Amino acid sequence: MSTTTDSRGTDTSLIGAHCQYTYCNQLDFLPFHCQSCSKTFCLDHRTEDSHACTNPGAWAARKRAAELAIPSAGEGRRMRDLLTQPKPCADSGCKTTVGTSLVPGVHCAGCNRDYCLKHRLREDHDCKNKVPVGARAASAAQAAAVADGAKSALERFRLWGAAKKQQAKQSLATPAQKPKVAQMIAVNSLKKTAKGDAKIGPEKRVYLYVEAEAATAKAKIPKGEFFYSGDWVVGRMLDAAARSLQVQNVNNQSSAEEDKLRVFHVEGGRVLEFNEKLGTALQSGNTVVLLRGIGPAQDLITP
Repeated sequence: MSTTTDSRGTDTSLIGAHCQYTYCNQLDFLPFHCQSCSKTFCLDHRTEDSHACTNPGAWAARKRAAELAIPSAGEGRRMRDLLTQPKPCADSGCKTTVGTSLVPGVHCAGCNRDYCLKHRLREDHDCKNKVPVGARAASAAQAAAVADGAKSALERFRLWGAAKKQQAKQSLATPAQKPKVAQMIAVNSLKKTAKGDAKIGPEKRVYLYVEAEAATAKAKIPKGEFFYSGDWVVGRMLDAAARSLQVQNVNNQSSAEEDKLRVFHVEGGRVLEFNEKLGTALQSGNTVVLLRGIGPAQDLITP
């Protein structure tokens, strides 16, 4: 049998490779190399199933392991606001919403709050004068200073609360001091202007005057008229009222009492517990005030 050679004396039949599948041995000029069993096959037997590969899936496992060995672009970094609910910038005078895909927000490690790009720098949001969210007193002297400040604030709230109660007696008196007809007229007028969740049934609504104390609970909207469900607890009403008046609410983020918002019931002269039912603690026509840093629920107005 004669063979054909090229100008360099190389056998042209040796170009390519023979298929290594049993009983095939076809010469293929464009052979396929199996990365699992490291053998060479023709077009018809190139797949692992067609040549009954002795080590199926080995190349895919190696490729997967190599991909996992490459560190991801975000490895070691904290993805905070991209995975959280949108919330307002922590700066009291800013209306920007952070925590979205367009405005992810910048977390300040100094005061442990989240800000927009405009207020991301510490000097832009007065970081040095803010108590870090969730921080504890560093020393006994600092703890004593905080306690003294709380006492002075509590005394101020006592005087302020007494004035608010006297004002309430004049504008919205109890049934024993004011005719029921006049009170019903005031409540009916409140029902026409109050805002709230339309899904709450009319028979469950509690209509309230809601205010934010200017010195501690800085609000973009100082007061408003709203209705809530009598089945709600005070804590849920507080969250809704803070959103409506645009008051910063960090009750779920900070355990420090000076950061917590509380609800003061003017007619009752006391701070309400978070777990009290609205239908039990309040009635339509009452006034509640949002206060911050006054401590646990207690009576602020002595009889």
